[in-house]
Amino acid sequence: MEKVLGIGGFFFRAKEPGALARWYADHLGVALPPESYDRSWEQQQGATVFAPFAATSDYLGRVDQQWMINFRVRDLQAMVAQLTAAGLEVEVGPEHYPNGRFARLADPEGNPIQLWHAEGADRD
Repeated sequence: MEKVLGIGGFFFRAKEPGALARWYADHLGVALPPESYDRSWEQQQGATVFAPFAATSDYLGRVDQQWMINFRVRDLQAMVAQLTAAGLEVEVGPEHYPNGRFARLADPEGNPIQLWHAEGADRD
């Protein structure tokens, strides 16, 4: 069976697309959408989880929330410090799971973001 190689893009609606793209660039280091085909955000290779949740799940936050993005980070503590220094609210999960640690925040439009320090990620 032929399989996809990974996620080539993540597209979603926003009230203020330009401002929201700049927020992701400024706070999380996600490159702005490319103006040409020769420039895009290059990610580090790593694990990706693709997981639909039940429509009744509260894991994503608001009942009407259809998605949540999870970003892998090298150093969760440093990322949280950077975000809180910028005045953003970040909730660090109290548990250390076998696959790492997690934190949550929301972008300016209320979309949920999960940060994941994968077990062994700091060895790269």
